[in-house]
Amino acid sequence: MTAAHCISSGRTYRVVLGEYDRSVIEGPEQFITVEKAFVHEDYDGDGNDIALLKLSECAELTDEVKPARLPPAGYILPHGTECYVSGWGRLTTGGLLPNVLQEGLLPVVDFEHCSQPDWWGSYVDETMVCAGGYEVSGCNGDSGGPLNCPGVNCEWEVNGIASFVSARGCNTEKKPTVFTRVSAYIDWIKKTIASNFLFNYRMLIT
Repeated sequence: MTAAHCISSGRTYRVVLGEYDRSVIEGPEQFITVEKAFVHEDYDGDGNDIALLKLSECAELTDEVKPARLPPAGYILPHGTECYVSGWGRLTTGGLLPNVLQEGLLPVVDFEHCSQPDWWGSYVDETMVCAGGYEVSGCNGDSGGPLNCPGVNCEWEVNGIASFVSARGCNTEKKPTVFTRVSAYIDWIKKTIASNFLFNYRMLIT
């Protein structure tokens, strides 16, 4: 699962599972070619920024590579929920790209706050999740990465897919990182998997 804006037609992609330090081969990595990418049919450059990647072969489940848990359909994260963004995006606006996987605490900013005119206003809608905007943020290069949050049963779930940050800078006041809200697309995910994937997807979606 990734952001639709990360996918360009005609290009070949490969995923690396179990990656941590990109500067060395540590051992747990699995390099698998993407057989096909499924971009949401209503992606318009802004909304519906979600895509699924079908791998050319099955991943081996290990201590470093495990299935992610998705949230229930329609679930809305409460304001202030402590979530974490992770990725290899820039450490600061225009700054360096790290080799080691980064993680940052991003409290959720609910739609009521994030859609106010002096925040993101009409740039966000209810299929998105805003998080951070204070001292830590996602940045360029984090796109498509996960926003992991504690779920209703205190199990970590992928509630967001990193979509965009402010053009004024990654850590701009009242401009939290914006994620695609995964819970708004559970039905689309199920339909796409059922139509195009052969394995039992029920083990991945609860």
